Amino acid sequence: MFRSHILVCGGTGCTSGNSMKVYDALVDRVQKAGLENEVHVTKTGCFGLCAYGPIMIVYPEGAFYSQVKVEDVDEIFNEHIVKGRIVTRLLYKETVGEDGSIKALNDTNFYKKQHRVALRNCGVINPEKIEEYIAYDGYEALGKVLTEMTPQDVIDVILKSGLRGRGGAGFPTGRKWQFAKNSVGNKKYVCCNADEGDPGAFMDRSILEGDPHAVIEAMAIAAYAIGSDQGYIYVRAEYPIAVQRLTIAIKQAREYGLLGKNIFGTKFNFDLDIRLGAGAFVCGEETALMTSIEGHRGEPRPRPPFPAIKGLFGKPTILNNVETYANIPQIILKGADWFASMGTEKSRGTKVFALGGKIHNTGLVEIPMGTTMREIIYDIGGGCPNGKKFKAAQTGGPSGGCIPAHLIDTPIDYDNLIKIGSMMGSGGLIVMDEDNCMVDIAKFFLEFTVDESCGKCTACRIGTKRLYEMLCKVTDGTATMEDLDKMEELCYYIKENSLCGLGQTAPNPVLSTMHYFRDEYEAHVRDKRCPAGVCKKLLRYQIVADKCKGCTLCARNCPVGAITGTVKEPHVIDPNKCIKCGVCMEKCRFGAVIKA
Repeated sequence: MFRSHILVCGGTGCTSGNSMKVYDALVDRVQKAGLENEVHVTKTGCFGLCAYGPIMIVYPEGAFYSQVKVEDVDEIFNEHIVKGRIVTRLLYKETVGEDGSIKALNDTNFYKKQHRVALRNCGVINPEKIEEYIAYDGYEALGKVLTEMTPQDVIDVILKSGLRGRGGAGFPTGRKWQFAKNSVGNKKYVCCNADEGDPGAFMDRSILEGDPHAVIEAMAIAAYAIGSDQGYIYVRAEYPIAVQRLTIAIKQAREYGLLGKNIFGTKFNFDLDIRLGAGAFVCGEETALMTSIEGHRGEPRPRPPFPAIKGLFGKPTILNNVETYANIPQIILKGADWFASMGTEKSRGTKVFALGGKIHNTGLVEIPMGTTMREIIYDIGGGCPNGKKFKAAQTGGPSGGCIPAHLIDTPIDYDNLIKIGSMMGSGGLIVMDEDNCMVDIAKFFLEFTVDESCGKCTACRIGTKRLYEMLCKVTDGTATMEDLDKMEELCYYIKENSLCGLGQTAPNPVLSTMHYFRDEYEAHVRDKRCPAGVCKKLLRYQIVADKCKGCTLCARNCPVGAITGTVKEPHVIDPNKCIKCGVCMEKCRFGAVIKA
């Protein structure tokens, strides 16, 4: 029995901040002090509060150290581990009470409104040790399924739970499994979509890095339900830590007899393989993903037939994403009613969001469906930095839309988001403040879609390119009001005529910003002005004479000599020479340079 447990985040976010060097330094200090039998140091998955990484927690005190550097290790070890004195100054500030007492992590604003189901083991167990997963009820659900339930029993539980696919469209998981079970075929497949291509999304990656066995167990349960003996996890190669931990987990599951032949002493056989994706966004679409697994270029196929009838290698196939699978073992163990008790009538359970953009608490959150945008952004996320006003939030990535500030009290679920012109997507939530230009945001997402289009259908290949060119005219100040009407018309054409979900949803960021922020588009077109001061070709830098002290700092740093003036006299910017680099504003110490 250890007297102290030190958990160090080994997720991608903290690892990029040298958390593994912190881990190594702690292990070294423990060994040199001869405390291996008293102090246990382990690496875990993501704790969620990525803005404050690298993170480590020391139990039994529950001391939550944030932004830990290698040079902090000696102090934490000598003071806390050896002498029992918590280093308060290095703790996450919200965990320290006014009297110096330590608050539980679950009592902080970031965590207290969360309810972790898919993320239940992330930041809790060592993902590279199957024994720790088993200690937290791991593979118990698979054992129950194989020894106490029929395949139809399993599907009935998933149907009753109301679980919908967490990958974007929100199709009922149980219905998908039922279709595949009812399909006739001498071979069936179970696939996991771990491609996760949305900008700013890292939910699936974090689950694979922190709890890979949950996905493996769930896929085995799905295989039993539909009558499959082979599964594939399609994960992007840009996720090296996730791939490494998945590989370790699959090897361990085979060694324990939890993958392979006669699992749990039954006649059920199931094995898993990993397939690496090259980062093509279109391979997040189910038929393109299966085409890629087969060894072909990732392009979508017409539907019907749907994959449950004719999928991978022409055989009945189910495909769910990582987060969907992560819910399955807990639904089997705790029951459909338990899961259905969370969320809303048509959107049961919880949803994981990757919270990013202009927000204090960047990170990973899991909240019950029906939680409002306001609760996520202000109560959990801490609001926008520097006192800036919240302007909009983008959900669903390039396939979603922008939700304006006046809809901030909208409860988040599948139907509500679609109703206001956005969508759930896989769970990216990008927050924007008053300094963001909504036309520029739409252009950013559309540029991504243009690059990621596979080119198979004309509507997407050419339509998105033409739409992007129209947006460039708006941000350049060369568009007309008629162009705005043509843009809207083209958006609906692309939606109606594209082959797959990539093209069908590509215009959403444009349509939603045109709907809610029409005034910004018109300002770009009519006034040749970007209200947020973002679009470079519409910017003008000016020097306010009353504020200028004539220090010449701006003139001395201007790379093109566009600023003139004498010492102690107001300076002037020549707009014909100015390249709008912003150096003058950056260097001015008196706030005399403004964007006009």
